[in-house]
Amino acid sequence: MPLVLMLHPIEHYDMADLPDELAAELGVLSTHLVRHVQALPHISRAHVYRIGDGGAHLHIWFFARPEGQAQLYGSWMPVWDDLLPEYPADVAEADAAIVADALVASIGGRRSAAGESPLDD
Repeated sequence: MPLVLMLHPIEHYDMADLPDELAAELGVLSTHLVRHVQALPHISRAHVYRIGDGGAHLHIWFFARPEGQAQLYGSWMPVWDDLLPEYPADVAEADAAIVADALVASIGGRRSAAGESPLDD
């Protein structure tokens, strides 16, 4: 896939344990992320997944479906990601930077440098 992003709370929560304030923030962040991913010129859709089998920490995944690849419709997007040729890393990194900058512009905060953890603050 051209872009795969993960959103998770800094503190250890699963979906059912998420306090209402963070749940509301998750909804707003997810919506903004989808908007910004879908604004990329070569992306048709942003698929959003919460796969929680066996894990107790909430992870929300965002997979960008490339324009013109209708065979990637539906819930098999993570499987296709493992089967397709690797997407050029420089393009994926540039797309991630565009989405991160757009998210900061629309919601606030700051973008972490590559490899930097938000916990490093």
